[in-house]
Amino acid sequence: MHIPDGYLSPSTCAATFAMAAPFWYVASRKVKSRLHTKLVPLMAVVSAFSFVVMMFNLPLPGGTTGHAVGLAIAAIVLGPWAAVLSISIALLIQAVFFGDGGITAIGANCLNMAIVGPFVAYFVYQALAGRSELTSVRRVVAAGVAGYVGINAAALLAAIEFGIQPMLFHDATGAPLYAPYPLAIAVPAMMAGHLAIAGIAEAVAGAGLVAVLQRTEPELLDLTASHPATAGRWRETRALWFGLGLIMLLSPLGLLAAGTAWGEWGAADFADPAVRQEIAAASGNVAPPEGIPAGLERLSSVWSAPIPDYAPSFLKNEHLGYILSAVMGSGLVLLVFAGIGALRDRRSPTV
Repeated sequence: MHIPDGYLSPSTCAATFAMAAPFWYVASRKVKSRLHTKLVPLMAVVSAFSFVVMMFNLPLPGGTTGHAVGLAIAAIVLGPWAAVLSISIALLIQAVFFGDGGITAIGANCLNMAIVGPFVAYFVYQALAGRSELTSVRRVVAAGVAGYVGINAAALLAAIEFGIQPMLFHDATGAPLYAPYPLAIAVPAMMAGHLAIAGIAEAVAGAGLVAVLQRTEPELLDLTASHPATAGRWRETRALWFGLGLIMLLSPLGLLAAGTAWGEWGAADFADPAVRQEIAAASGNVAPPEGIPAGLERLSSVWSAPIPDYAPSFLKNEHLGYILSAVMGSGLVLLVFAGIGALRDRRSPTV
């Protein structure tokens, strides 16, 4: 679901960025008012969890892959506004350092996975959980349903963004300039895998983590709690970071899924006969355009990530490289939030 550079026109990228920007602004204002709580370390661990869980690729119908996002647990533990910032930071780090998602498409990717998905998940969770006890099974079920609905809402929006490209942006001959498949193909291709598999993975992640928190730290499921006794203490989230470390060690499992996520093929893939067959098979047996879409080819090289595809060039073992990338990405998340915490402490030395 990480839209690469070149699949969306510059005007679409600008429009999605403009739609995401007000949410980032409001989220930053709302989060600023809650920085006296232990929200900063919680945001850090949730952001790192989202970063790592998106590395777990799953095989989807048609030979493509997909992944969970962690958007439900982010919205449940942090609230939707803090979830916006946490997942946006994870997506930005993925794009800049690992080439997972495009720089030009950062607005679209954040709109889909860090804004629409978490907000949908939050409202579904609140509607289903109601006023039930924090430790009730009802909340576990609500989290699972919220994750399933939230990630599918995000996938549907991405499919629409893909699908409108050939309709709005094509050359004089009608050849698409960016994403080549129309809505009639993009929506079923994206939604089949997310409804059948990726949505279930998101549901399991959300429900499972809520069940764990109910036994370990149920107060994290209460958004009204201020946690004054643990204000700003990173060590209070050490158990969550330990769990995240275990997930990092398992991250190479994401390499087992063969294929590429739908809509994330490289420009050169459109010229490779074998990959063209894979693209067609994943797209309702409709062949891609004969040539590389001109706009896609032009924008696909706008940014070269230092560690593309989570594969450090100095490591020959791809499994070790994947683990190291998970550690490095989480470390970058930690540095961002440590900086936020330090800035907060400087501005409020008595808190």
